[in-house]
Amino acid sequence: MTSRLAGHALVECLIEQGITTAFGVPGESYLAVLDGFHEHRERIRFIACRQEGGAAFMAEAQGKLSGRPGICFVTRGPGATNASIGLHTAFQDSTPMILFIGQVASDQRDREAFQEVDYRQMFGPGTLGMAKWVGEIHDPQRLPEYVARAFHTALQGRPGPVVLVLPEDMLTQPITAPVLPRTEPAQAWPAPGGLRDLRSLLLEAQRPFVIAGGTGWDAEAAKALERFAENWQLPVGCGFRFQDTFDNRHPLYAGDVGIGINPKLAQRVKDADLIIALGVRLGEMTTSGYTLLTPPRPKQKLVHIHAGPEELGRVYHADLMLQAAMPAAAKALESLTAPPTLAWGPWTEAAHADYEANHAAPAVEPLDMAVVMKTVQRLAPADTVYTNGAGNYSGWLHRYVRYYGLQHHGRTQLAPTSGAMGYGVPAAVAAALLHPERTVINVAGDGDFLMTGQELATATGYGANRGAGRLISLVVDNGTYGTIRMHQEREYPGRVSGSDLFNPDFAALATAYGWRAARVNRTEDFEAAFAEGLQPGAPMLIHLKLDADVSTSRSTLSAIREAARRAGH
Repeated sequence: MTSRLAGHALVECLIEQGITTAFGVPGESYLAVLDGFHEHRERIRFIACRQEGGAAFMAEAQGKLSGRPGICFVTRGPGATNASIGLHTAFQDSTPMILFIGQVASDQRDREAFQEVDYRQMFGPGTLGMAKWVGEIHDPQRLPEYVARAFHTALQGRPGPVVLVLPEDMLTQPITAPVLPRTEPAQAWPAPGGLRDLRSLLLEAQRPFVIAGGTGWDAEAAKALERFAENWQLPVGCGFRFQDTFDNRHPLYAGDVGIGINPKLAQRVKDADLIIALGVRLGEMTTSGYTLLTPPRPKQKLVHIHAGPEELGRVYHADLMLQAAMPAAAKALESLTAPPTLAWGPWTEAAHADYEANHAAPAVEPLDMAVVMKTVQRLAPADTVYTNGAGNYSGWLHRYVRYYGLQHHGRTQLAPTSGAMGYGVPAAVAAALLHPERTVINVAGDGDFLMTGQELATATGYGANRGAGRLISLVVDNGTYGTIRMHQEREYPGRVSGSDLFNPDFAALATAYGWRAARVNRTEDFEAAFAEGLQPGAPMLIHLKLDADVSTSRSTLSAIREAARRAGH
């Protein structure tokens, strides 16, 4: 290899790994890398974002969409601390991601130099950390080795984020080390004996239920899961915010097992005599606070299949634990032969009927969010990507939009299982820039939107709406931190503190960023505004003004308050 700056070599490593887009906020600590992006601008682009939290969310969304690590660059100190929210989201969501952080020069280390932080301490790996590995490159000749290891670590087993720290002086050194080849994760297959045991458990069951989700899925794995479910006529639910793992239109689909779960589905999970958890961690949100399955030994027989060995047995003592990558696990399950007759046909049919019934909703005036979401579903293209952050408003999206399975259009749901507010807008911008041929719809709450709303400027600056797809953001404005207000009314009825919001005119704000905008106060006005957003032009923001009392897709604040008072709170 000819000699070139280590910062340039780093960009070459990314190109070899198939990366064509990186997100970040520029900083003086990695100027040599920025110059590398300029040097190789025909093969890779750097998207300069408006805040590191937004950049990290964009990289996390990139990891979800591509299955390869999302890439984010930030500067030292404040840049790294701002980016930590995206890193934590990638960790809890099991998303492959690499966060590159500029660092003070080597001869200034350990003096608390300007913006110096020890990132091994800050992001230290562990079962409750923020990263799978934190590395700091001191020898520039080893830079390709570190980058390759970062990709391997992010992709292996349970995917997740990695941090690579880049001392400023290291990046400016000339190196001749060659770029290493593209990495691919090893595929662990379930043991044959375990598959025989799983089949035996199925044959003994009367009320089986599959909960599928997590990361590591591809189109072929989703198809194999569907065939496994069809062979055995199994009802399938999707884990929290992984609703696109299984086609929601399929007659075996039972609904999403997450926040705001259909009460009938929750009871069905409790009543099951066999749970096959495929790819999901069975965390707090998927288990409704560990009540649907009680740790450490649930009353249901439990088969847990997961790519990460550290996750198996961590919370639940399962009857059968299998370590396997999802593509391998799904294909192995597909090969299990089912008997000619199965005992649970009515059980499966009832599960799907409950899901269909859950789409019915009482009319709400003057703005009905159920109708809004059903209108979006009806008018948006089939391959639309939906994004959201955290808040009660997301319940309408999760309940009323039917996600297509991964085998049809890849990932169509980008949402943080970490519950991070502010995720949806940057994720939508990233999706629109990475896939300009696809329509992307963000649904945000008013509090959620203003966490990262400045990334509208990133969408405008980089031409997010210049392809065949459209970028639309729906801002649900009820003047309150809705989830917190709901909990306040439940625990301290009528005693509101700190949850009121004082909002701008979101439509005017979007116009200032170069977006089209509309304000909708009534249900009957929404369809025309949304149809305009689907037409060519600038991205579109629709400001939805909702009454604060309309708290969730299932209840109102006044009803929650009254129930709490009756309970003696």
